[in-house]
Amino acid sequence: MVKIGMLSFAHVHANGYADQVIKNERAILASIWDDDEGRGKRAAERFNVPFYSDLDKILASDIDAVVVNATTDIHPEVMVASAKAGKHIFTEKALAIDVAGCDRIIEAVEKAGVKFMISLPSRCSKDLLLAKKAVDDGLLGEITLGRGRVAHSAALDKWFGGDSAWFVDAKKAGGGALFDLGCHRMDVIRWMMGKPKKVMSIINNLSGNYDIDDNSATIIEFENKGIGMVDVAFVHRSGPNPFELYGTEGSITMGLGPLSLTTRKLNEEQIKEYIANGPQGLPSPMQQWINAIEDGTPMTISIQDGRNLTELLQAAYMSSAQNKAIELPL
Repeated sequence: MVKIGMLSFAHVHANGYADQVIKNERAILASIWDDDEGRGKRAAERFNVPFYSDLDKILASDIDAVVVNATTDIHPEVMVASAKAGKHIFTEKALAIDVAGCDRIIEAVEKAGVKFMISLPSRCSKDLLLAKKAVDDGLLGEITLGRGRVAHSAALDKWFGGDSAWFVDAKKAGGGALFDLGCHRMDVIRWMMGKPKKVMSIINNLSGNYDIDDNSATIIEFENKGIGMVDVAFVHRSGPNPFELYGTEGSITMGLGPLSLTTRKLNEEQIKEYIANGPQGLPSPMQQWINAIEDGTPMTISIQDGRNLTELLQAAYMSSAQNKAIELPL
């Protein structure tokens, strides 16, 4: 059994991760730390486990691993300390606000040799795994364009307040809609299209309900000259959240109805068979992490994936602020 300490309940997904730990037959929720004592004590009472107000003390206890749901600005502090204490680490995205913070975490994790997982669940999706396989198998040819949207009505409906108020504090969260919700599409577009070369973004506040960005569009030029387009919003009342890839030999689209794959390399029946025999969804990031701790099995999401994501996000905000394209790497 992996004894797990929850490090903060700041993130809105913290309760969900705690439930995943409790329901996992290979893990036990052992304790909770939070830099907000009231928030942490409420969580400890809810889950009937000890509460620690001192990070060093929970890390000195007999837990094996930690799940980090702290505000993004203190991720480096919390995770470096966890790694130095020899605790395996699962973290909510983003890894850190900037690449310098990511590099501090990576150095500590690699030195400690602990198992690390960042929660990027889109990489476990059956449909996106099929898209990645089609790309890797060359069915789309050279990828010329990728496009993804992810949006909901958080700003319109004023979702954030109380324990989640930090989501609309750019100093704590790193940014607004793009930095939080945009992680999912920004990560996937890079996963599919490879190494980015240049980033251009327009990021603004449309609703005026919070003092963070709630609407954005980002264009990414990749090394193969393919172009990625990602739009993210907290002002999305209705409509789809599609993902599309287009190449010199075919395309794959999802989120606009049934998944559609076209390719000049297969006939219609072969395409149907390819889809039917495509990858199954992978175990969740949490399950992969616990399995890696217990069995040493490989994980499909790496700490470098987390750094790559933060690099794209940081470049996007730099581009919008400076009104120019940002060259990568930073």
